[in-house]
Amino acid sequence: MGERRRVVVGVSGSLGSLAALHRGAEEARERGAELLAVLVWTPPGGEAGFRRAPCPPLLSAWRADAVERLTTALAEAFPIGPARVEMRALAMRGEPGSTLVALADGPQDVLVVGAGGRRWWRLRPSVSGHCVRRAGCPVLTVPRPPLQRELAVIERRNACHLPMERMEPMEPMEPIG
Repeated sequence: MGERRRVVVGVSGSLGSLAALHRGAEEARERGAELLAVLVWTPPGGEAGFRRAPCPPLLSAWRADAVERLTTALAEAFPIGPARVEMRALAMRGEPGSTLVALADGPQDVLVVGAGGRRWWRLRPSVSGHCVRRAGCPVLTVPRPPLQRELAVIERRNACHLPMERMEPMEPMEPIG
């Protein structure tokens, strides 16, 4: 009896994670594996903040929000129907990198994550970097889609109050016919 085959995909709802979800579905089809879409969440303020002032009703609301974000991400990734693979979705509480590495623990597993962006400042450690360094299975990092890179440039320019780059004026076109 063979080992179970899974393709574990980290999902956050970003364009990069949706690209990773599509790539993970392709990998699962090629390998005849199950696709496991995972959204990992932590309470606002982190686990330490929650331990200082626990509030079970808020915890339930955050869990429900995570499930809703995962459901929305799957609907956005596969708008015309399921991914044509055996798929499970899971919203888990924990730190994203270590939780994904712990889930993709089998020798036949593949872990797929979005590569994220390079920043000179980071508020949180890189999930993809953590997965590449610590996972015991192959890790596939999917680069951000071009649209997400272009949006990031626009966001940086807006944050710094810089003017948008001007486009060259087009020559008038002659009517056809």
